[in-house]
Amino acid sequence: MKLSLIAVAVAVFLSFPLMLGAQANFPRMTSVDPMTVKVGDVVTASGEHLDKDNVAELFLTDNKSDFKVEITAQEATAIKFRVPESVKAGRFGLVIRTPGSAANPAKDYVQPVKVTVE
Repeated sequence: MKLSLIAVAVAVFLSFPLMLGAQANFPRMTSVDPMTVKVGDVVTASGEHLDKDNVAELFLTDNKSDFKVEITAQEATAIKFRVPESVKAGRFGLVIRTPGSAANPAKDYVQPVKVTVE
């Protein structure tokens, strides 16, 4: 009994780095520039893991409607996007959609940054 508990503890301990590695490429936005924009403007969102391997699509959301944006440039630390014509004035959050696969379906992540459209 004691030996099996030790084996379980060792297995958990050894798998911990694997669990951390699975979250290592979690896309995250930390700022946007400019914070106030107009329809058609290009916005730069800065953060980490924002490259094409981690971000497939980007949306503006007002918690009622989501608006897919056109990504104009993308790298690990920044992503540039154009505010779509269909967006009305208001304050919008950003939502990242990750690439999906059969083993790991796409996920949406609401980001802690906001953009105001005039």
